Amino acid sequence: MVKLTEREKNLLLDLRRLKYALRHDSVKNFKRFNPFMEDIELWKTKGWEVSGQHDVTIYDSTTIVGDVKIGPATWIGPFCSLDGTGGLDIGEGCDISAGVHIQTHDTVRRCVSGKKMPVDYAPVSIWDYVFIGVGATILKGVTIGPHSVVAAGAVVTKDVSPCTIVGGVPAKKIGVVRFDEKGLVKLQYSDINE
Repeated sequence: MVKLTEREKNLLLDLRRLKYALRHDSVKNFKRFNPFMEDIELWKTKGWEVSGQHDVTIYDSTTIVGDVKIGPATWIGPFCSLDGTGGLDIGEGCDISAGVHIQTHDTVRRCVSGKKMPVDYAPVSIWDYVFIGVGATILKGVTIGPHSVVAAGAVVTKDVSPCTIVGGVPAKKIGVVRFDEKGLVKLQYSDINE
């Protein structure tokens, strides 16, 4: 065990007090137990720093690399990875759930060629009002059309048409998003036997 100085012991005690006070507020106000850093950093702060928009939420535990553009009113949950090294555009009003990985590059050919080939890059474009479920992965070169849904755990390797629901590994069309005359949404899933 590390031997702490008196000053370090007091600092540790102060940090623990802060952690419990912030956790108490988080549970009281949001009914959630966050990692310590999520309680320290306001979710809207990182959203504003990255996008310049005051209505964008990005959890502090999300990693952002490269050229990432994010539209207004977009929510990005905790523990996501947004790779913009090949260019990443996320539209307005999107929800990117916890643990989503969006990749705009891969090192597959470089690795298996014994480093004789370069890293491959291709942009990802996510249009407006797209929902991406928990733990989904979007691979390089993909465009996801507006008003689409990517199911939890899906691996998207090809473009997704507007108003389409995709799921699975690799992701395939499993339904459509319909709007009634009032603009209300109905998710219509495909019959498995089709």
